[in-house]
Amino acid sequence: MPNVCIGVVRRTVGQGDVCDNSGMSAHPTRDDCVARDAIDPLRAYRDRFTLPADKIYLDGNSLGALPRATATAIQEVVAREWGQDLIGSWNTANWVSYPQRLGDQLAPLVGASDGEVVVTDSTSVNLFKLIAAILSSDDPALNAGSSRTTILSERGNFPTDLYIAEGVNRLLGGRYTLRLVEPEEIESVMDTSTKLVILTQVDYRTGRCHPMQRVNARAAAVGAPVLWDLSHSAGALPVNLNADGAQFAVGCGYKYLNGGPGAPAFCYVAKKWQTRLSTPLSGWFAHARPFAFEPQFEAATGIERFLCGTPPVLAMAALKCGLDTFEGVDLGAVRQKSLALTRLFSDLVTAQCAEFGLTNITPSADEERGSHVSFSFAHGYAAMQALIARGVIGDFRAPDVMRFGFTPLYTRFVDCWDAADRLQAVLRAHEYELPQFIARGKVT
Repeated sequence: MPNVCIGVVRRTVGQGDVCDNSGMSAHPTRDDCVARDAIDPLRAYRDRFTLPADKIYLDGNSLGALPRATATAIQEVVAREWGQDLIGSWNTANWVSYPQRLGDQLAPLVGASDGEVVVTDSTSVNLFKLIAAILSSDDPALNAGSSRTTILSERGNFPTDLYIAEGVNRLLGGRYTLRLVEPEEIESVMDTSTKLVILTQVDYRTGRCHPMQRVNARAAAVGAPVLWDLSHSAGALPVNLNADGAQFAVGCGYKYLNGGPGAPAFCYVAKKWQTRLSTPLSGWFAHARPFAFEPQFEAATGIERFLCGTPPVLAMAALKCGLDTFEGVDLGAVRQKSLALTRLFSDLVTAQCAEFGLTNITPSADEERGSHVSFSFAHGYAAMQALIARGVIGDFRAPDVMRFGFTPLYTRFVDCWDAADRLQAVLRAHEYELPQFIARGKVT
């Protein structure tokens, strides 16, 4: 049997081979990776997904793979609940409570309690609702006077987060300044001028992971709320919103949560804040009694007040299948495998492809890394297209970032080895210079 290390402590094995905490030897072979997959405690969860046999899918950080149960579940909703029971399914199939039911199902994945998460709208819309609610609040804990004039975020934050913040500020008359700094500066620049901090827990380009508890503590010390975007962390690593002192968060359902393209997003508001904020989008599902059809708006008293319009039932049904894939899953084990996969891939690419000018921009320290690995490369877009043509699916983010996502429920260690090997082949053959790989599609 190949010389594979099981534990997480660095130690010498066999004829001088060294194990690091990826659980692999320092110079693993493909057989080592196959053997590691055979003892992976999460290996059985791969069967919950439909994965093409001829592809290595390393883009679950952008769109999760299809759960096996989804197609059948959607057909059931379409053929029976909609086709046979028609409008009665709002009651008989409980369509009406999808946002709350899925919110409670999702809550343990982000360290929240029942009644603190609701599945609704898109990430952008939920950002708008919470940013506007916080900035326009007259609650003394959130409105500490005219001296608080700064909305703080990081320069590399996902664009929609920054665009929405800019848009809300315009609607409020431009009374705030959006200050963008480097990620390592966030905690040091928070002060009594900070009105709101907006951060994505795991950076979409680099994979850098913010220390949520520490950031929340620093923000609390200066009296500023933090709004977290969990789009690249929910489902990929343990998120502990309540334990880490979070107040507000949003996230999407189509990445690591496997809800399908354009899946509904989610919104988290800690219980202490739910009756203290007013949503700017006071749609009828946010009303205390939506089917009383009253002409004046009265907000619901719980997390429901952050709903807006009618929930998209087919999309909700698909997201439920995505959330069901986490049944029985230990997120601690997910995190350990994620770290092992990302470390293995980083090491393999560094060893095999360093001569071609790739630069790893993902932190090497475990506590600073999410579940994807990114390399900057001058020909990154074309190289990624060439790699996709070889059956390895990652993605590209401007200006020069090749991005590879590792979803522990279905990504294998051998996928890391094969992907690195094929990337080396692409680079060695200069396939990124071929015309068919240079022309850019609308989606990268």
